[in-house]
Amino acid sequence: MRLRVHPHAIRRPGLVALLLAWSAAAGCSVFTGSAFHGKGSTAAPSAASPSPTTPEPDLAATHPAVVDRQVVTVRVPAQQEAPPADYIVGPNDVLFVNVFGDPKLSSSVLAGDRALGSRVDGAGTVQLPLVGSVQVAGLTLGQIQQKLQQAYAKYISQPWVVVEIVEPQSQPLYLVGEFNSPGVYYMDRPTNLVQAIALAHGVKPDAHIRGARVLRNDRVLPVDIYRLLHEGAFDQNVWLHPNDTIFVPDSKDQQVFVLGEVARPGAVPMIRGRLTLTEAIALAGGPLKAGTDLKRIGIIRSLSPTRGELIVIDFRRVLEGAAWPFPLMAGDIVYVPRTELGRWNDAIREILPTLQVISAALQPFVQVQFLADGGNN
Repeated sequence: MRLRVHPHAIRRPGLVALLLAWSAAAGCSVFTGSAFHGKGSTAAPSAASPSPTTPEPDLAATHPAVVDRQVVTVRVPAQQEAPPADYIVGPNDVLFVNVFGDPKLSSSVLAGDRALGSRVDGAGTVQLPLVGSVQVAGLTLGQIQQKLQQAYAKYISQPWVVVEIVEPQSQPLYLVGEFNSPGVYYMDRPTNLVQAIALAHGVKPDAHIRGARVLRNDRVLPVDIYRLLHEGAFDQNVWLHPNDTIFVPDSKDQQVFVLGEVARPGAVPMIRGRLTLTEAIALAGGPLKAGTDLKRIGIIRSLSPTRGELIVIDFRRVLEGAAWPFPLMAGDIVYVPRTELGRWNDAIREILPTLQVISAALQPFVQVQFLADGGNN
């Protein structure tokens, strides 16, 4: 997706050319650097290079151009207790009701004694011989059996009733993206996150797990699927609700967002999974005005749905050769301020309308931390 917020913005060809020239000279290499604990250090970068889309999470703490860094952690709700084991019947479920083994009183049966069953309609009722419409939604199978025994007792002495579920269809889970078997799965018992991923036979090798998210009622939950699968953080193994969606993006077509005082604000694609801050600003058309503040460029970085960083870069140090190019991560939001970047709350308030427009493409941490409740976090 490429968003252009101000299509008629003025360009500065001179600075853009300088940025492009620097990008070409620097290439796309990502350097980790050595330990850095003070301003002014120009420690030589290490030859080691991390994976293309995931620079080392502590890179911002060691890069000479970083002048401020805040680690932000989203409060994670207390671990839920396991839901009740009994299945709760709802609309679209198919039940088989057996009354005395009599086909005239029971649910329909196909040839070969295969149960066809009685479907629960949108109002939560089933239609049965003799007793007619019976409300069953919200009840367990045991409760429905007792209710039907009472209903049939008006017509039959001491009725024998058995209720089974033929097709659970009322509690869907949507597993979307880079699963080996994506699709809609229906819960027939309490299901947690690991069990749901197993239903889809795991994720593909090119899945971008750091960007995976669980959505409930159109909101991203503060759940870190990466830590669950790669670090064994089972406090992230939440119980799922009907209609939850698990989305796992792929590691291709990744992008960053450059907003603020640049000629073409919006999405900037990563180049073979890599992009430096210099390249991103150049591809966004460069700063708009000579007075644009380059010594405090802000970056909102998502490390997971529950952890992120607010980073401030003195971009002049990179342009002057005092610091090596700063590598970006997929989903980074770069903010080029009009004047000196002050409080982060003010900067986020300024770009919040744009974040809301492009929210579907943003990393889960940004959605959880800044877009929940209209950005009032």
